[in-house]
Amino acid sequence: MSQNHKAIGQFALACLAIFLMSGCNPNATPPNQTEDATLSDTSPMAIAEQGDQSMSALMSALMHPQRPESHRARDVHRHPVETLAFFGVTPEMTVIELSPGGGWYSEILARYLKDKGQLIAAHWDMNADLSEGYRRARRQYDERFGDVDQFGNVQIIPFSPPQSTNLGDENSADVVLSFRNVHSWQRSASLPTVFAAAFDVLKPGGVFGVVGHRLPEDREQDPESRSGYVKESHVIAVAEAAGFVLDGRSEINANPLDTADHPNGVWNLAPSLRIADGDENDYAAIGESDRFTLRFKKAM
Repeated sequence: MSQNHKAIGQFALACLAIFLMSGCNPNATPPNQTEDATLSDTSPMAIAEQGDQSMSALMSALMHPQRPESHRARDVHRHPVETLAFFGVTPEMTVIELSPGGGWYSEILARYLKDKGQLIAAHWDMNADLSEGYRRARRQYDERFGDVDQFGNVQIIPFSPPQSTNLGDENSADVVLSFRNVHSWQRSASLPTVFAAAFDVLKPGGVFGVVGHRLPEDREQDPESRSGYVKESHVIAVAEAAGFVLDGRSEINANPLDTADHPNGVWNLAPSLRIADGDENDYAAIGESDRFTLRFKKAM
């Protein structure tokens, strides 16, 4: 086992210990997390209080021996255990992941939901007007997550806003998740349509979890979000216009080292590190982008 693998394992076990200890104290607040007064009972503490079965399944998915080392290296920046616990994802749920790209979160979710739940991946629509790069990404995703033994029966549905946005039958999903892609829908002027589709497919009481690259509130929002950064307040406003209620916000994925003013936007930072000027090591030292983590609910 590599030193990096050991470090990730120690980090994951520490997370588990924190959650379990928090479950013993209902008034405890986990590190690096802030929540507002509208929070429901889907905090990490509440998840831990359900017993260690769900957390054990999540840790098993995170530490799976076939999970690529390059993916493990992102855990320290993306905090998957804390994030999925904050969104209240449990193993028996039906979860839709929007625009999953190469499947960094999908591999964790698929293994987590494999036995009792269902992962639905809303990926590029091959009948839409796509570049070859997007088509290749979809083919690679299909090939990888077609391995039923590893990932269970992952359902893949076409999703290419604004051309195709239907996520399934109304009131059929427990959770819809978006990781680092609201800027793409902002650029295509389809963010309200996507959020409305998420609202429609969720059951009453269902959760819409959103992680996005955060533009400071004192900056002007580019309508096309060419930097990849989007104001947290803008995302909240669009979600509320779609009918959602803000149920919680967290600083789990915050990064105060990110100034959000890079020449190539978020793509200057890891994992892309698209450097035109400057030292790659300087950008690598920043880590990944500063991100908001928002939990919305569809009212009962």
